[in-house]
Amino acid sequence: MSSRKAVRVLLFDEADRVLLVRFWDGDRSWWCTPGGGIEPGETDEATALREIREELGSESVELGARIWTRRHIGVFRGRPFDQRERIYLGRVAAFEPRPTPMALCEHGLDDFRWWTLDELAGGADEFAPRRLATLARDIVRAGPPKRPIDVGV
Repeated sequence: MSSRKAVRVLLFDEADRVLLVRFWDGDRSWWCTPGGGIEPGETDEATALREIREELGSESVELGARIWTRRHIGVFRGRPFDQRERIYLGRVAAFEPRPTPMALCEHGLDDFRWWTLDELAGGADEFAPRRLATLARDIVRAGPPKRPIDVGV
């Protein structure tokens, strides 16, 4: 089983919309926060900023506190994995995602989307973490937690 550590960013714009990336595994898809695996020698901050630059084409992210942790064990594209994620709060002015060619190998152009909190709560789509709508609303209402919380699958 493949094991990796990853960093993700709950990225809000000035209207408190959340930018998510869609992943596909066959016919199944789900939306999650942008991010990815930590490369050797990289800090969490460097990983987060690199992933946002690669996946979304943005250079101007204000990275905040680590707000959540998440461990997910499963199978992706036929391969078992065990991923431990550290998720940070990020702020950015709204922009149109411009994924790099490398990111487009994994995602289609329709796989990047800003979501309002109401859209997250009312959507029939699958999200990771599963409680993303409630968790994001809690951040907007009460601010980041004092210590990172485990958000489950």
